[in-house]
Amino acid sequence: MGNHSHHHDYNFSEQFTFTGKARALSLVAVAVGIVAVAIGLLSSNHIIVERTYANLLLMGYYFTGVCAAGGCFLALVFVTQAGWPSGLIRIPQAMAYVLPVASLVLLVIIIGGLFSHNLYHHWFGEGLTDPNSPNYDALIAGKSAFLNAPGFLFRQVAFMGAYSICAWLLARFSYREDLEGGLNSYKKSFKVAAIFLVIFGFTSPIWIFDTIMSLEAHWFSTMFGWYNFAAIFVSGLCVITLMVILLKRAGYLNWVNENHLHDLGKLIFGFSIFWTYVWFAQFMLTWYANIPEESVYFYKRWEPEYKPWFWLSVAINFVVPVLVLVNRDYVRNPKVLGAVCVVLLLGHWLDFYIMVMPGTVETHRGFGWIEIGTALGFVGLFAFLVLNKLSKHALVPSKHPFLEESLHHQI
Repeated sequence: MGNHSHHHDYNFSEQFTFTGKARALSLVAVAVGIVAVAIGLLSSNHIIVERTYANLLLMGYYFTGVCAAGGCFLALVFVTQAGWPSGLIRIPQAMAYVLPVASLVLLVIIIGGLFSHNLYHHWFGEGLTDPNSPNYDALIAGKSAFLNAPGFLFRQVAFMGAYSICAWLLARFSYREDLEGGLNSYKKSFKVAAIFLVIFGFTSPIWIFDTIMSLEAHWFSTMFGWYNFAAIFVSGLCVITLMVILLKRAGYLNWVNENHLHDLGKLIFGFSIFWTYVWFAQFMLTWYANIPEESVYFYKRWEPEYKPWFWLSVAINFVVPVLVLVNRDYVRNPKVLGAVCVVLLLGHWLDFYIMVMPGTVETHRGFGWIEIGTALGFVGLFAFLVLNKLSKHALVPSKHPFLEESLHHQI
């Protein structure tokens, strides 16, 4: 039998207080990141400067992607009219609310990468599209109608702007619902969610092609957008799950139980399988066709400094969820599920690392303080902004029409 707790059994005015250890740790992480990036960018060694900038792009993209995944999760919840996540919806809302800031950070990094650090030198370089230039590249010239600086920057602003507005509105309507009650805000959320999913579905592959795939502009894969979307969405789900587990451990969200964790775990499992499917399809078809201009992408990643990480990424992001999350007891255990989320977040960092580094850094050996420092800085920034937003409202949307379903959720 379900635990038929009623509204009065829970404190629906409960608010998260963002003080003490969590706040201090996030600010320390931000400070560490700022110092690492500053030392990297001011270095006299151009390889270190290159590496720092590549890491900034990697983490800026990861940060924006995870916030966009929060917005995507919210939109899916509204469009499918799912009731079970209602009790934990404040977490993806806080992530969605931070998306405009994350987009702005990424945009600054991209503009810097384009004009001063030449991260996109494969297509944005002197004379690449001029037939009279010694640098002329026929392949890049053929793509120049799409890959040119004005078009590239316009698409970045338009796409990230559209995602940010929709995600921000979804969070805003839900906060307003608590004040007004009724179905007015919910109906607006439903409309915005439908619009967001159409925009995000059709444009996110193009945004991903621009931001990451064009780092190696000779190569292209029509599967790259979905492969990245899967990685971004799994990472977003892991962050949501991890935050639920940590908040429960701190004494909050007592209406969220192992059934909610079970559902989140199933989503992580499902999208990890989807990620592997697209990864394998992209890899296998490239290997099978053996066309030089396609296989060069993987050839680079089979160089000695990348090959172990290349295979480790697949092992982490596929094998861990398949071996662990397939077990009902494990997926309902906060410690096990939390550990899987941490491992997958590291695994997808490695996945993005393998996408970004070979095309942007000429000579690179392993990991170092730049990678760790930059990653820490962005993790701190994300934690600070999201937890700060989370502390501004009650942790449960008390006027949500499906809240009762979430309180009695049982699998």
